[in-house]
Amino acid sequence: MNTNKLKAGQAIPLFADYQIRLIQQTDLEAIKHMLADPKVCEYLFFAPAPVEVYEGYFNPMIEDISTAIKADVWANNLVFIVLDKNNEFAGMIGLTQVPMLVGNYEIGYQLPHKNWGKGITSHACQRISQLAFETLGAHKITADCYASNKGSYAVLLKSGYAQEGSSKGYYKTEQGLEDRLYFGLGQ
Repeated sequence: MNTNKLKAGQAIPLFADYQIRLIQQTDLEAIKHMLADPKVCEYLFFAPAPVEVYEGYFNPMIEDISTAIKADVWANNLVFIVLDKNNEFAGMIGLTQVPMLVGNYEIGYQLPHKNWGKGITSHACQRISQLAFETLGAHKITADCYASNKGSYAVLLKSGYAQEGSSKGYYKTEQGLEDRLYFGLGQ
């Protein structure tokens, strides 16, 4: 994996007709559009939300990543954008350093509904997990998801993560209480 190009903000191949790169300001509209889809939001505790919430969350990360690119360093919170063969937004994956726990990261991902089931997330999760261990010095990466989100936990299992626990009735949804599943991957 060419991490130098990726760290510099350039796209690198992910698999087949897909590439991955760090987030840019121009990606925010596609992210907001994706997060307006009820199918995408079904398993997101933070969505749907007003666009100002997304702007308030992503703009500082975009600025931090832009500053890190200029300084030729990795930002603490990374958001990667997946692009299709037409250079159009196909999803995103985030890798966040856990505050005050050196080497601990959390991973999460969202894709537009039209891109589900294509293997995009599995490839991205595997690639970014590899980056975390080999380049960023991670020793543990964690993730969580709704128990009924079979697609999300299938991605984690395919990527080598193991289920490490759960919280019963963690999420309150329109259908009732939903369990939260915890996954981890260690070096």
